[in-house]
Amino acid sequence: MRVVALISGGKDSCYNMMECVRNGHEIVALANLKPEKKDELDSYMFQSVGHNAINLYAEAMELPLYQRIISGSSVELGKNYKINKDDEVEDLFELLKSIQEKMEFDAIAVGAILSDYQRVRVEHVCTRLGIASLSYLWRRDQKELYTEMLSSGLVAIIIKVAVMGLSPRKHLGLTMEQLFPTVCKLNNEIGMNICGEGGEFESFTLDCPLFKKRIIIDESEVVIHSDDAFAEVGFLRLKAMHLEDKQMVI
Repeated sequence: MRVVALISGGKDSCYNMMECVRNGHEIVALANLKPEKKDELDSYMFQSVGHNAINLYAEAMELPLYQRIISGSSVELGKNYKINKDDEVEDLFELLKSIQEKMEFDAIAVGAILSDYQRVRVEHVCTRLGIASLSYLWRRDQKELYTEMLSSGLVAIIIKVAVMGLSPRKHLGLTMEQLFPTVCKLNNEIGMNICGEGGEFESFTLDCPLFKKRIIIDESEVVIHSDDAFAEVGFLRLKAMHLEDKQMVI
């Protein structure tokens, strides 16, 4: 199938794209929803940290990128979604509808692992548009999935932390591989989701086998979003980035 990948820049949406390709699908475009004039947006649906580097993500894959500003918010919070013009889900609907007017595609790729809230809303949008939703990571064992990502050639760094045991000043900017022992420890101690599905951390992909070039971060800064004594929340503001050619292995 021809697939538009809904991307946040994070590891999950990227690895789901890789799984789509492995299963014989073709990624024809990328889609992203971003906040307006801010780094971070409280959203039940979309990761917003790192959105300013998404254009490089598309360039690295040599694919068209379609973006839309998130104008709605999380309004319809029930188990089932009802159309509400003020809900951020309608931003997703309008984005995908606009892409349908420009190209043909059969499905969207979504990196959801555990959230029924997200799954129900994505499927609602897909039903309205007559397309399928491909979520190859859905309900996977998180430790197994994390280690699989590490061995796949996907390289991502941590760009947001929001849980007791992860410190903005200590853990932001670490690679997934560097963070792995810590998330396993926190999983054992407090039941933290190893893949960050509870919002404990967010990531940004710098390289993967689908990238023609890798993303290099030249300048960044740590921003403290909430100085909570028990679970300090912070994110990495990506200030300057560039693409770098990959060396060919002969």
